[in-house]
Amino acid sequence: MTFRIQGVVVPILTPMKPDGALDVEALPALVDFLLERGVAGLFVGGSTGEGPLLNTGERKALCEATVAAVAGRCPVIAQTGAITTAESIELTLHARSAGASAAALIAPYYYAHSAEALFRHFAAVAEASADFPLYLYNFPAVSNNWLRVDLVRRLVERFPNIVGVKDSSGALENLIACTRLRHGRFNTFVGSDGLILAALASGVDGAVSGNANVVPEIVVRVHRAALAGDVTEARKWQARLDAARALMGDGGNLALYKALLARRRVELGSVRPPLLPVEEETVERCWHALQALLPKAECQ
Repeated sequence: MTFRIQGVVVPILTPMKPDGALDVEALPALVDFLLERGVAGLFVGGSTGEGPLLNTGERKALCEATVAAVAGRCPVIAQTGAITTAESIELTLHARSAGASAAALIAPYYYAHSAEALFRHFAAVAEASADFPLYLYNFPAVSNNWLRVDLVRRLVERFPNIVGVKDSSGALENLIACTRLRHGRFNTFVGSDGLILAALASGVDGAVSGNANVVPEIVVRVHRAALAGDVTEARKWQARLDAARALMGDGGNLALYKALLARRRVELGSVRPPLLPVEEETVERCWHALQALLPKAECQ
């Protein structure tokens, strides 16, 4: 199966109404904002999108609304991993029927599973959706399960529709090893924003960047400079991204992300409890500093 993305993929924030309900009508503004700034794809229902706080019906509605808002302008990858194999299959099949381009599956979380249990889990999803591209999603800090290269290799050799991996482990060696799978055609993405330049220099195809919700132009410039072989320029933009990460909490404060996007004229509401809202003083301080990092034409 041939499916490949290169560039910056954004795990989009999920708009919420004041009562905590989904606000899918706010999605088009975010989608347009990101696509106008050169991102290569969108990732829906991930950690940055409060995916673990959404029920199954909400996850399906969010996928459908994102596909509709994108209207074919870029690939949409739906995060369909769940704690059970049955729900992972259900969400993956829904993503396919909803028109998503691919699905990404975080390892089933909470329980620590053996490599064999993980293999059987992903094998069941791959068999149920054999004509649909799938990405493995390695984020052991939240899933409590590692997708090490030996397991990934075993799955890739068996299932052609497992086309790539998103690795948020921070273990660059594991991700680099994955770049060699399928004779170098396995689609690889780094999920740790501090490692984007290092990963790209090592042959990784792109980044899934939560910070790119707020500062997409900075992350896109890291990728473009690296792709052009301009190391000095790429280092400059990675340094700016690192400064933005420090300001914004690097994904640890999703309410701040949403508040800063409101300053950029993209209104997404706040976050779902038990996540906390952000104080206006923090937003003001961060926004003032963040503007100095953005390209001059992009301070709105």
